[in-house]
Amino acid sequence: MIAALPMYDRPETAAANDRLWALIRAALADRGVAAPAALSRDEPDMMALWLRPDLVLAQTCGYPYRTRLHGHVTLIGTPDYGIEGCPPGHYCSAVLIRADDPRDSLAALAGGRFAYNDALSQSGWAALAAHAPELARGPQLRTGAHAASARAVAEGRADFAALDAVSWRLIARAEPFARRLRAIAATPPTPGLPLIAALGADRAAVFAAVAEAIGALTEDDRETLLLRGLVAIPEADYLAVPTPPPPARIAGAG
Repeated sequence: MIAALPMYDRPETAAANDRLWALIRAALADRGVAAPAALSRDEPDMMALWLRPDLVLAQTCGYPYRTRLHGHVTLIGTPDYGIEGCPPGHYCSAVLIRADDPRDSLAALAGGRFAYNDALSQSGWAALAAHAPELARGPQLRTGAHAASARAVAEGRADFAALDAVSWRLIARAEPFARRLRAIAATPPTPGLPLIAALGADRAAVFAAVAEAIGALTEDDRETLLLRGLVAIPEADYLAVPTPPPPARIAGAG
């Protein structure tokens, strides 16, 4: 058995995530669902983890869910992080530039270097590529992580980046370099990062356990994790999100 909550797991959130998992595990046990004692944090291949037949729970991204995981995993539910301007369980990407950059619109960023974390990222790549495709046709820098994309902009190695609103809030409150950045725009809301389990998992039992655990968190842990609750978003809503071409297939990618 394995479980992982890697998407917003940072040094300052790790202990709260561990306490969340302890609550989830206890709630699962009450429903007759076995679960590992601890979260896994050392999996080198996230796609392999998400597809494991013994996956009890993990958080993934909407892009890999709709393009690779749908039909091979059980969609459990979507955490709600209370993102302003977004429906419950939804999120958007903040488009970041340097604080001293005089540009004031997405159109003005055309031709600039776009730092993105991964080609399978909804918030780091697909959201902006679908919303403003001209910005994804210029020079690009793959960084491997949202924090690395933000740092690349702050250090002048890229002109702009798209970070999901939850990651940006976590980075802004923890990383000194974030003071050198500002958000110039936000992409339209899309369903947030879903929780999944192995195909055939008891969705109702796992959903109820996670919802109960979130409700049992202390106020401090809930604020640390930015968690507000758990919602059920239909899989059709995830599948309806536009899927732009990956970076390697766009002319002019650098």
